[in-house]
Parts: sequence; C-alpha cells; structure tokens
Amino acid sequence: MCFDRAAVVVFVVIVVKMATGGEAPEPWYLALLGFAEHFRTSSPPKIRLCVHCLQAVFQFKPPQRVEARTHLQLGSVLYHHTKNSDLARNHLEKAWFISQQVSQFEDVKFEAASLLSELYCQQNLVDSAKPLLRKAIQISQQTPYWHCRLLFQLAQLHTLEKDLVSACDLLGVGAEYARVVGSEYTRALFLLSKGMLLLMERKLQEVHPLLTLCGQIVENWQGNPIQKESLRVFFLVLQVTHYLDAGQVKSVKPCLKQLQQCIQTISTLHDDEILPSNPADLFHWLPKEHMCVLVYLVTVMHSMQAGYLEKAQKYTDKALMQLEKLKMLDCSPILSSFQVILLEHIIMCRLVTGHKATALQEISQVCQLCQQSPRLFSNHAAQLHTLLGLYCISVNCMDNAEAQFTTALRLTTHQELWTFIVTNLASVYIREGNRHQELYSLLERINPDHNFPVSSHCLRAAAFYIRGLLSFFQGRYNEERDVRYTLCMSNAEDLNRLTACSLVLLGHIFYVLGNHRESNNMVVPAMQLASKIPDMSVQLWSSALLKDLNKACGNTIDAHEAAQMHQNFSQQLLQDHIAACSLPEHNLISWTDGPPPVQIQAQNGPTTSLASLL
Repeated sequence: MCFDRAAVVVFVVIVVKMATGGEAPEPWYLALLGFAEHFRTSSPPKIRLCVHCLQAVFQFKPPQRVEARTHLQLGSVLYHHTKNSDLARNHLEKAWFISQQVSQFEDVKFEAASLLSELYCQQNLVDSAKPLLRKAIQISQQTPYWHCRLLFQLAQLHTLEKDLVSACDLLGVGAEYARVVGSEYTRALFLLSKGMLLLMERKLQEVHPLLTLCGQIVENWQGNPIQKESLRVFFLVLQVTHYLDAGQVKSVKPCLKQLQQCIQTISTLHDDEILPSNPADLFHWLPKEHMCVLVYLVTVMHSMQAGYLEKAQKYTDKALMQLEKLKMLDCSPILSSFQVILLEHIIMCRLVTGHKATALQEISQVCQLCQQSPRLFSNHAAQLHTLLGLYCISVNCMDNAEAQFTTALRLTTHQELWTFIVTNLASVYIREGNRHQELYSLLERINPDHNFPVSSHCLRAAAFYIRGLLSFFQGRYNEERDVRYTLCMSNAEDLNRLTACSLVLLGHIFYVLGNHRESNNMVVPAMQLASKIPDMSVQLWSSALLKDLNKACGNTIDAHEAAQMHQNFSQQLLQDHIAACSLPEHNLISWTDGPPPVQIQAQNGPTTSLASLL
C-alpha cells in the first residue's frame, strides 16, 4: 500500500476528530505508530512523514506514558536520521523528565537517559551527560540490564576523556554488581574492560591478577557458546597485546595461536536466538565480524614486530577487504579505528620493503580518514607524524624528519610511542653528525642500562642498537658491546629485523677492523634474513659489504655477484625514491601543525638528495 503526504494529513484530521468526538484514542495511536514505522522503514526512508505522524499523537492529549514514549521515539528518529540535533535533544529531555514521573516505566526512562547523554556528548556537552548518567545509574539498580548498560556508558565517557581512573572505578562497581545479580558473563565483561584500561595505564601489577581471575571466570562459565567464545577472544586479545606491548614476539606465539583457533571456532557457530534468562547477560562484546578483523589486526601487529612482512601484508589485505564490506552496512567508529591501525602498520612494512611511494599514498589515506573524524585524528595525530618522520628518513629529508618527530613528541602521552619516536629521532641526529648536544640528551633519556622508560623488550634492544650505531659512526669500532646486546636480545624474542640490522652492523665493524672471516660470518646470515623479511635497506648494506669483503679476499666471481646485487637494489630504491618524491603527497612532509591538509599541491619532481641510496 502506498501513502502520500496528503493522505497522511487527511488521516490525521480524521483521527483528531474521532478522538475529540469521544472515541478511545488507543486504536488511532497504534495506527499512527504503524504509519510512522512504515515511513521510517521505507526505501528510501521518509523521515519527514514519520515525524509528522508521531507529532500528531500529541494532539490527542495522551496520557503521560504515551507522551513520554512518543517524545523518545521522535528524539530517536531525529537523532539517528536527521541533523536537527537541537529538536532531538528537546524531545529526549521531555521523555526523560516525564518518564521519571511514571512508575514501572524503566525501558523508556533509561533509554531516554542513555540516548540523551549520547547526544550531549555529540554536542560537546559532556558536563551535562555525566550527571544525567549518574542519576540514571542511581535509580536503575533494580533493573540489571539498564544498570549495567549505563555503567558501561559512563565508563566509556570517562575513557574518551582519558580519565581512566574513574572509568576503572565504574567498571569495578559494575563487576561487583554483576556478581551480586548472578551474571558471571557480564562480570567477566566488566573485568576484561577494566583490564584493558589498566593495560593502557601500564598498571601491570594490577593487570596480572585481574587477567588470572578473568581466565578462571571465562573457563568456568557455562552458557551461550558464542558468548563464551567471545569472552575468550576478549581475554586472549588482552594477553596478546600485553605481550606485544612488552616486545615479546616469541613468547606471545602460544596465545596468538589460541586466539586464531578461537576465532575459527566462533565463525563455525550459529547465533542462538534464545535470549538469556538473566537480563544482565544481554550484552555482546563485539559482533563476530568485528572480532575477526581484530584478530587479523593483532596478527598484523605480531608479524610486523617479528619481521614477517609478507605475512603482515597478507593479513592486512584480508582485514581491509573485510572492513570495506562491513563499512557498507555499518558506520561504527571502531571500524575506522581498525582501518587506521592496520594502515599504520602496513605503512611501516612498505618503508622497510622499499615501497615508499605506496607508503606515502597510504599515509595520505590515513589523513583522509582522520579528516572525517576529529576524535580519530586526536587519537592518531602523533602516530601520523611519526609515520611521516619515518618516510622522511627513507627519502633522506632529515630536517623534515626532525620536524615530524618533534611534532609527534609534542602530541603523544603514550610512553611506548614516545620511546619509539625518541629512538628514531636519535638515529636522525646520528646521521646528521653535528647535533651532539641534542643527541646525548636524547640518549640519556633512553639509556637501556638503567631507568629505561618502558618495559618493552623490543624497544630496549633498539636503544642498545642506536648506541652501537653511534659508536660505529664515531669510529669507536672496539666498542661493539651494545650491538652484541641487541643481537642477543633480538635472538631471544625472534625480532628478525633487529637481528638483521645488528648482524650487518657487526659485520661492518669486523670488516673495518680487518677481521674478514668474522665479518663474513655476520654479513651472510644478515643478507639471508634481510631477504626473508624482506628488508631492502639491510639488503643494500649487506650486498655492499659482501662486494668489498669478497674483493678483499680475492673472490672475484663472488665480488662481481655481490656488486650486481647491490646495483639491482640501488636501482630499485632509486626508482622508488623518484616516484615517491614526485607525488603531490610528498608535500605532507612540511605539515607539522593543525589538522591534516585537505588538498595537497603537486610539485615538480624530487627535491631530495639520492646520495644516501647509492
């Protein structure tokens, strides 16, 4: 059946006349709801007509229950389907006010509070959202589902404000409440969420017992198989990211394998339509499809750290393909966050494998995603400038690299990222050779021997490598202790790229010292490992050393073969260098303030030196 605007107006007039004539309004109220729902679900939706039908309800002078529910429906439709947020807010405020005067009207009351606080946050009225949620939490203790949902919502609001202490306190309250009402499933969700925030705060002494308790609850809980497996995925994701944050790439492998098996199990399970008997259990952590992308993401993170870059590329492609399908149907902000984090990791892979032009285009893609969401940009601005700094190093624009890293340091409060940036900035100062005061100041702040700022095994090994690199550039060839430490630490946790870098650096030191046999013993495995990663810069360095080594030892054929390899690597890097510097996106290296530039002007050819590549 088709309805047009004129038909709706005629219908509303008839309804009003019938109602004022003394007939019961209830059937006509239901009819108006039917009209409104028809227009809301039309393809495309006819929101104006839907709103018109709902507004007609008020002409009946309905009882408070109907009035409050209609205000909620209007507020929800306007909030989700229009840009008229002020009118939506007006209706939701009325729904919240009226519903508090009606007994046993919890669903409307707390849905109005939840949606209204969400709208307040969207309008940057956080100070209005907090007391609203606190009051709703206070009066919802007899309604387990809404009490838990509102606690989660307020905890999320504190998290977005970076008030993790308050968020953790609320999640702790939620866990205890869930235990009291007999919901071990939701108790685990609260505790795992708290564990995630404690990991963000680096409160490791509190994390370990909490994760142990979570593991016991998850294993002992008997309920919906999908819910149980989703809890296991949440638990294992926290364990894997904890290991990766600590730079323990080898130690994490058993947990990562369990996580991958768990997501495979979930993908074979069918959603059970039977609702849980306990209303406090009516929660899902993430949809199955989102969990699948998340597992791809942590696999990419592991592969990147371990130096399995082709594997990282493979899983990134799978994850991005899945994300594109999901974003056609789902506008959840978490999908954009997943996409940005995936791109950040694959950009680092591209720079290592010698695909700078592709990396630069993907950096521009991250900029575009961040332009669409101020919150996304706020969360990833430091990472974006760090990636640009790494790109600048790869094309030998050291002044720009310094500017990008300095900007990133100003924007981050994350200790691991801060240490990573400082380590790379130190490498820039080493290459420039005339920034001794700044360099020594940085090295003092990332001294791996004492007071190292983070617990990351990987970053501490990198700090030893930077110190060894400085000794090499300063001609202190007998001081290879730091490079040996790097080699030992990287071998212990299968950090392949650091292993390759430390091997080739040791090989170069031995070559300079005239110990050709020991140099060869280092450079050959360095080349093999660099080829496996593949790391184009280490391959270039190793092939140059092999050429000189074989020439010094009189191995003419091997020297010629190594020279040919070196020439091939040089040509590949040179071509990629020219391609990258010719892109209009290359001008991003000059951006150090404010939001990402909307338009990037093209420039005429590369402007950077190629000497470092040849």
